Amino acid sequence: MRRSLFLVPALLLALPACGKDASKDSKGEADKPAVAEAKPETKPEAEPEEAFSFTVPKGLKAPEVPTDNPMSAAKVALGHKLFFDKRLSGDGSRSCYSCHQNQLGNADGRPLALGAGDKELTRNTPTIWNVAYHSALYWDGRAPSLEKQMLGAWKGGNMGAGDDLAAKAKEIAAEDGYAAEFRSVFGLAEGDDVTPEHVAMAVSAYERTLLCGDSPWDNNALEGDALAGWELFRGKAACATCHEGPNLSDGKFHNVGIAVADGGDIGHGKVSGDAAHNFTFRTPTLRNVSETAPYFHDGSVKELRDAVKLMASGGDRKIEGLDENFADRGLSDAEIDQLVAFLGTLKCPNNLEVIGEQSVPGIDAPAG
Repeated sequence: MRRSLFLVPALLLALPACGKDASKDSKGEADKPAVAEAKPETKPEAEPEEAFSFTVPKGLKAPEVPTDNPMSAAKVALGHKLFFDKRLSGDGSRSCYSCHQNQLGNADGRPLALGAGDKELTRNTPTIWNVAYHSALYWDGRAPSLEKQMLGAWKGGNMGAGDDLAAKAKEIAAEDGYAAEFRSVFGLAEGDDVTPEHVAMAVSAYERTLLCGDSPWDNNALEGDALAGWELFRGKAACATCHEGPNLSDGKFHNVGIAVADGGDIGHGKVSGDAAHNFTFRTPTLRNVSETAPYFHDGSVKELRDAVKLMASGGDRKIEGLDENFADRGLSDAEIDQLVAFLGTLKCPNNLEVIGEQSVPGIDAPAG
């Protein structure tokens, strides 16, 4: 599918974006994204796509946008509202925000995610910051786009809406003036059905604005242990081998020996059908990593320092199929502490802006 760059709607969110490439000292000039390609004309016409002011930080290109789901202010606003609406779930108990909360680093703070009906799921919830940069979604990479991931999470255990998403889409469209918003955004005629794909496109458009940056690392403001940790990160510790680029993830799948002994969750191997990929999982972004404990796909490590120590140790070399880059780096306790200090500088200064909790029944709101 061809893709185009987008300009983030500044009137909705003023979220700073990610920083420099982890493999470089200097930062280049800011990239200037192009205006999104015009959506092919439909009858009736959808709301025209506006161009928005968006400052791309040095060293970062704007996220790519599918040509069949271009950005507009109204679409992002609609997706923003849907993201927080618990009525999308099968039992009305959970929204997207339920698993991606501000006070928990835009994850959920649990070893394993909690789904509809308070059912514990099988994997840890990752942060949603910079999700627009992933080309394969979920820990195992089974969804090729945000739109597909939204449909999967909505239908499956996360939100438990079940197989009849078409009925659920019609139900949500009947709430609180949603129908008029969908008609305006997608050019629907009076009486046209709102489809699951319309819901997924709106939510995905909003999620593409959730950009995390403007940290001390992005601003070349590291000092002391954090600076020493950065030097280790891209040098002796070799963390940047996999946690590369401005999103600190190569987007690839690696076996680091976590839960291999259990033999149950084979990760990307189930998706690819290749046994060589068994027990491999996508490299997570390190953005907000100090706020998103516990760690790894199964939430098996509670503390960041322990996670860093495990990764720097090379794991259990008796396990077959470990990634070739996963090795004992010979780090001292002091060097582990320096790496942790560096990772603490990657905290996102942003919050998801919660809207409508005072006036719209069913909107999920942050605790506290």
